[in-house]
Amino acid sequence: MSKEELVLLDFWVSPFSMKVKIALLEKGLSYETQEEDLFGGKSELLLKSNPIYEKVPVLLHNSKPVVESTNIVYYIDETWGSTQLLPACSYGRSRARFWADYIDKKVHFLP
Repeated sequence: MSKEELVLLDFWVSPFSMKVKIALLEKGLSYETQEEDLFGGKSELLLKSNPIYEKVPVLLHNSKPVVESTNIVYYIDETWGSTQLLPACSYGRSRARFWADYIDKKVHFLP
């Protein structure tokens, strides 16, 4: 199998990017970060990788973009199964997903 390439399009203060970084660290995955300037001009790579929202985070896995922080965390958990981030039972997973969705919709750190 070829080496996995992971690049995180990031903004240092983004809590959504931090959520993805925590998941990557929990899985023990090596990744590169590309810091985005969200206020002074977004990169072409960001605009191409997330054309709908044009926001971070975006995880590029072997150049394929995965967008939206919670979706990225689920992708990481399903792709690298060594240590599960979500509970094993379906009820536990549904509760974890509920709280992740609640935080995404109700807790805003950036405008």
